[in-house]
Amino acid sequence: VAGNMGLVVPAPGYLEGLREITRKHGTILIFDEVMTGFRVAYGGAQELYGVTPDLTTIGKIVGGGLPAAAFGGAAAIMQKLAPLGPVYQAGTLSGNPLAMAAGLKAMEILARPGTYARLEHLGKRLGDGLLAAATAAGVPAVLNRVGSMLTLFFTKGPVTNYETAKLADTERFGSFFRRMREQGVFLPPSQFEAMFVSLAHTDEDIDQIVAAARDSLVD
Repeated sequence: VAGNMGLVVPAPGYLEGLREITRKHGTILIFDEVMTGFRVAYGGAQELYGVTPDLTTIGKIVGGGLPAAAFGGAAAIMQKLAPLGPVYQAGTLSGNPLAMAAGLKAMEILARPGTYARLEHLGKRLGDGLLAAATAAGVPAVLNRVGSMLTLFFTKGPVTNYETAKLADTERFGSFFRRMREQGVFLPPSQFEAMFVSLAHTDEDIDQIVAAARDSLVD
């Protein structure tokens, strides 16, 4: 699930195809789950799509938002790392106590029953509301969403890769961004950055964002 060209959903069979090809050629498959890890599902995109990579990278979610990162994977690979194996790995912030305490608490909260159903509910409400606002204003738009990750692309056709993402009207997005900001809604400052909904958001927040979008999309 790409998030840094806007939200782009993997085509059906794409991830499965990568897994098949890498196994066939003895190549390591690495999933970058810095954005999707613990966000689209507790087990990330690999849980959501049912494809297991050999290695996974995760960002500051493991530190509860504090500076931290992690990678992990198959035992046969991880055992190559020190102190078990010959590959040296270390970092200035590795195992920082404050970040690890915050990360453990974040994992505890995310593991609570109903967490991802709630995120799906909020993400769907926001996505549906933004697309409806664009449609009502006569503005060509496409809404891509996976759980609590989403992007409203200002373009007519489907957005399935970087080439189609680049067709989005960035001037229209810039105007939308500024008008939303004037109404107290702070969006990612680029058409090509995904939006994220969090557990801190409420249904009232979603209503406010959608109402602001209706006003901001009217010429």
